[in-house]
Amino acid sequence: MDTKVLSSGIRHSNLPESYVRPESERPRLSEVSQCDNVPVIDLGCDDRSHIVQQVAIACINYGFFQVVNHGVSKEAVERMLQVAHDFFGLPVEEKMKLYSDDPSKTMRLSTSFNVKKEKVHNWRDYLRLHCYPLHKYVPEWPSNPPSF
Repeated sequence: MDTKVLSSGIRHSNLPESYVRPESERPRLSEVSQCDNVPVIDLGCDDRSHIVQQVAIACINYGFFQVVNHGVSKEAVERMLQVAHDFFGLPVEEKMKLYSDDPSKTMRLSTSFNVKKEKVHNWRDYLRLHCYPLHKYVPEWPSNPPSF
């Protein structure tokens, strides 16, 4: 794939071979159990040990959980989603300025965790941003789109 990212605007009529997993490595959907009660953890609870216990139980029994009362406003989440949409909607030439297949980089656009070593890539693009400590990493972040 010449552009190295999926969000290039190219319409594929067939799945590129580098994204096709052997059948033996594909999930067997018939063996996936349904989860109707995803654990919800309230970070607004004053009892920190109770929160820690809930996280541990959720991780052991489910492997994931939903967090509420985390202090991030709905507006901030919506702005972040809009910036992500705007970023991935940029022309491919602009996005490719940030592309790297070096998994050790703290800021990079890529399509897989380790493009050089993986035999089959994941069908996604992502922008990796280190965030802590913020003052150290923000200077590396994209300046386009301007709202970033």
